[in-house]
Amino acid sequence: MSDTVIQVRGLSKRYRIGEIERYLALRDVIARAISAPFRRSQRAQQNFLWALRDVSFDVQKGEVVGLIGRNGAGKTTLLKLLSRITRPTTGFAEVHGRVGTLLEVGTGFHPELTGRENILLSGAILGMSRQEIMRKHDAIVEFAEVARFLDTPLKHYSSGMQMRLAFAVAAHLEPEILFVDEVLAVGDLAFQKKCLGKMQEVSKTGRTIVFVSHQMNQIRRLCHRVIWFEGGEIHKIGPPGVILGEYEAELTSGEWKKNPRDSSHRTKARFLRWQIQEDGSELGNLLTTLGAVTVHFTVEVLAPIRYGHHGIALFNSNRELMWASATDQVELQPGTHDFCYTFPTLPLRPGPYSWQVSLWENGQVVDHWDCAPDMIIATETYQHSRDEWNGILNVPCQLVIGKRD
Repeated sequence: MSDTVIQVRGLSKRYRIGEIERYLALRDVIARAISAPFRRSQRAQQNFLWALRDVSFDVQKGEVVGLIGRNGAGKTTLLKLLSRITRPTTGFAEVHGRVGTLLEVGTGFHPELTGRENILLSGAILGMSRQEIMRKHDAIVEFAEVARFLDTPLKHYSSGMQMRLAFAVAAHLEPEILFVDEVLAVGDLAFQKKCLGKMQEVSKTGRTIVFVSHQMNQIRRLCHRVIWFEGGEIHKIGPPGVILGEYEAELTSGEWKKNPRDSSHRTKARFLRWQIQEDGSELGNLLTTLGAVTVHFTVEVLAPIRYGHHGIALFNSNRELMWASATDQVELQPGTHDFCYTFPTLPLRPGPYSWQVSLWENGQVVDHWDCAPDMIIATETYQHSRDEWNGILNVPCQLVIGKRD
């Protein structure tokens, strides 16, 4: 028996701009038939949008697949097609197994029903028997942290409370395939970690997850494979480390083509740009190796710098200091200079980082720059599988267990 649980072939979805897709009643069909001759002449002038075009891929049982891409790239449209919420224009998608869907906060809930009643409703929608739902009821309520408001109508819940309840129902009622679309962004940091832990637990039981998120660290921790969408089409498919690094670097690559600094303010010296020296890389802000790396910072000097001081610092995405250094007695003549830093390794966990450089003379700042774009580390991950033990350093190691005589 094949382990393929999702098979997508040539899947496309086209929308007419300005038209709302809905299911048609008999009166709509008759009205359209009558008005068709009058509408044919206008069709050529109407605009269409391909939200998804010619998408093909397979997902295996127990696999966790992340969908990434800019807003409007087609990720949510794909999940709606897989969930049978909307119909494709061309192509097909086969999904084998019971599906749980979290596409929007409170999807499938009724605002007038209580939290307790919505648990029963959502479970029934997922195909569960009442006995099966009640067996999981206490675990759902405990996970969602809504016991105090369980008999309150859902319309009085905050969006965060609705999201917690929706996620708890979908995760605990054991669908064979779970579709999740960015709902974790609603919760606080503690609950996001709790959800990630639950999704990891779900995946280890052999169930399949297709997960959309703009939080790249969530994708790194959870997914076995990543599909990168651009303009409704698949751009790349591959392992998280490689694909996410290229994606994050691509998001900032446009800044290489322009000078992101204000050039109207002229000083004695000015940092112009920075770049990683790495063989075979087309993106100067992308680091893919844990080996030796050299980083260049280019400075334009207009007047001599004497008794100078140079500082450099590296920050993570939370603006926590990773490393810093300083050099005194810097002397520079007019011209263009490169400050080159060579590191035996930068063993930091994958993700975005930012450099900060400065140049001083006689205690006065000459130039200070929060370098753009960010540096993207896309090395192989050597981290603990549990999020709470995922540290700052990314250091490869080897364990040998030997018996002592």
